[in-house]
Amino acid sequence: MQPFVYLDHAATTPVRPEARDAMLPYLGEQAFGNPSSAHQAGRTSRAGLDRARRQVAQAIGAEPGQVFFTSGGTEADNLAVLGAALAARDGGKLMRAAVSAVEHKAVLAAAHAVAHFGGSEESIPVDRNGVVDLDHLDQALTRRPAVVSVMWVNNETGVIQPIAEIGRRCRAAGVCFTPTEFRHSAICRSA
Repeated sequence: MQPFVYLDHAATTPVRPEARDAMLPYLGEQAFGNPSSAHQAGRTSRAGLDRARRQVAQAIGAEPGQVFFTSGGTEADNLAVLGAALAARDGGKLMRAAVSAVEHKAVLAAAHAVAHFGGSEESIPVDRNGVVDLDHLDQALTRRPAVVSVMWVNNETGVIQPIAEIGRRCRAAGVCFTPTEFRHSAICRSA
C-alpha cells in the first residue's frame, strides 16, 4: 500500500495531535454544551472557551476580549472584511474594502457585500508572478479603505505575498489589515 501524501496544506492542514488532545474533553458527554447555557455542560464548555481565549490572547499579545473564534474561514473572512467596513461606517468613515485581485472567493464575496451595503470595493492588482503590486496598494491606501485583505499564501499557485511589508504599509496608513490564510490575525489599529 502506498503511503498517503497530502500536498494541500495551504488550503487546510490536518489537526496536530496536541490540538486534538486539547479538544477531546470538549467533544465528549461532559463538556459538549453551548457555552452560553447555564447548565453544567455549558459552564464546562464556557470555562474551556475562556481558557483558550486567554491562551491565544497571550500568544499574540492581545487582550482576551479581542479574540474571536469562528467556525471556519468564510465566517472569519466575513467578520474581518464586513466587520471592519461596517465599523468604519458606524464611525463616520468610508465603508471601503480593498482586496487583492487573487483573493479567495469568500473574501471577494465579502468585498462585494461591502459594495452591496452601500460602500465600495477595490481590487489591488498583482504582477505577472501573482504578487500584490505594492505601488497599487499604496494608491489604494491613499483612498483610506476600512480594511485591506491579502491572501498570505495562495493555495492554488503557492505564491507567498510580502505580508510583513504589506502590514507595515497598512499600519503606517492607519488601515486595518487582515492577512487571510492566517485569519486569526487581523491587525486593526485606530488611525
